Amino acid sequence: MTAPQPEPFDDDREFSAQVLPGGARFAAPASLTLLEAALLDGVALPSSCRNGTCRACMSRLHAGSVRYRIAWPGLSPDEKDDGFILPCVACPTSDVTIEPAGPA
Repeated sequence: MTAPQPEPFDDDREFSAQVLPGGARFAAPASLTLLEAALLDGVALPSSCRNGTCRACMSRLHAGSVRYRIAWPGLSPDEKDDGFILPCVACPTSDVTIEPAGPA
């Protein structure tokens, strides 16, 4: 059995992202990860490795949807079921609202 492959990221759509609890907003192009888009717009999100392994950026996805740049990001199935994402490897597929689980 082979792992699912991530979708290509040549998408030119742009969405909006909101960060709770403060409500900061930033433009979130589908071709960028949420972390990349936030940093480009001056919005601080917690991060470290930027490759989906350290989990420093782990956030709850309150609204919207994402796709991943890697086949299996460093989240357990239970964490995924509970709505957690890793913004360092997650690209938006709609407008999103996220809440970082750790300090920015």
